[in-house]
Amino acid sequence: MQARIVSWMSRPSLRCYYATVPTTPSAPPLLLKIRADMKTAMKEKDTNRLNVLRALIAETANAAKTSSPIKTNIQLLSLLRKRAAASKAASQEFSAANRNDLSDKEDAQVAVLEEYAGGVETIGEDEIRRTVNKVMEGIKGEGAHVDMGGILKKVIGPGGVLDGKPVERAEVARIVKETLSETKS
Repeated sequence: MQARIVSWMSRPSLRCYYATVPTTPSAPPLLLKIRADMKTAMKEKDTNRLNVLRALIAETANAAKTSSPIKTNIQLLSLLRKRAAASKAASQEFSAANRNDLSDKEDAQVAVLEEYAGGVETIGEDEIRRTVNKVMEGIKGEGAHVDMGGILKKVIGPGGVLDGKPVERAEVARIVKETLSETKS
C-alpha cells in the first residue's frame, strides 16, 4: 500500500489554471460623460449639478442590480426624461404652494437634466412615422388584422425595422397609437 502512495506522489501532475476575465458590459457613453462631469462639478463646487449627477449615478447603480440594467444611451435617456418630468411636476407643486425657492431649485435641476437629455441623438419623429406607415401598409397588404401589438413587434421587436436603432420605445408606441386612431377615424 505504501508503494502505491509513493508512486502516486512521484508522478508529475499537470494542472491548468485558467484566468477568467469578468465580462462586464461597458457603460453607455453618456453615463461615462456624467461620471466625468460629476468630478468636474465637485472641483467647481457646483452643488446643483453635483446633486443631479449623483442621483443619476445612484439610479443607474440601483438599476444594475435589477433584471433590466441600463446598458444603452436610450435607456439612460428614458431615465433622464422620467426624472425631468418628476422635477417639473414638483416645481409646479412648489409654485402652487408659494415656495418659489424650492420651485427655482427644481427648475435648475430640470435644466441640468435636459442638457444631458439633449445630448442623446435619436431617430426623428418623421422617420418613425414613415416606418410605422410602411409596416401598417405591409400588414394590410397581407390581409392580417392591424393592431398595436402587431405593429410594435414588427417595428421595435427583435428583428424589427427599428430594432437596435436609437429610438425610444415610448415614443414609437405613442406614434403607433396616434396613427391607428387616425386610420380608424
